Amino acid sequence: MNGDNNKAFFEQLAGLRNEEDKMEAELMRAGRTTVAHDKTETKIEPTISDALDEFDDAEGHLTIDVYQDGDNIVIESAIAGIESDDLDIAITSESVQIKGSREKKEKIKKNDYLYQECFWGKFSRLIILPQEIDPDRAQASLKNGILKIVLPKVSKSAGRKIKVKLD
Repeated sequence: MNGDNNKAFFEQLAGLRNEEDKMEAELMRAGRTTVAHDKTETKIEPTISDALDEFDDAEGHLTIDVYQDGDNIVIESAIAGIESDDLDIAITSESVQIKGSREKKEKIKKNDYLYQECFWGKFSRLIILPQEIDPDRAQASLKNGILKIVLPKVSKSAGRKIKVKLD
């Protein structure tokens, strides 16, 4: 009984008012959808290979750690298999953009893979910094597959108070 109440609640929440809405919701839950074309409906059933094909030309996304170490903001990223010449790092006072490419030396057919979790190809990441840094004093190093970028924070000057003169 309680399950029926929950179902009715979610149907009301989602705005399911008629049988067509209910059928559409069931199809969506089953991973399918319908598309109306001149009063005819076509079922679309995406396959895993279709989904993977969409990502063939996509850029990879770097995972990063960003932390502060005293007067610096530090960015670290695991980018094994990358030479420093294959990296492009652009730094402004407010952001860091890391671009690069990791190329696989040997070609393996897609059908020969049992698992393929490593990303090969172009990658990029834009990091918006939480505070202003001095890009002229930034340093980057690559050691054992770990990229480390050290960004000196801009020191905040102490403000001063002034008196307003009355004329």
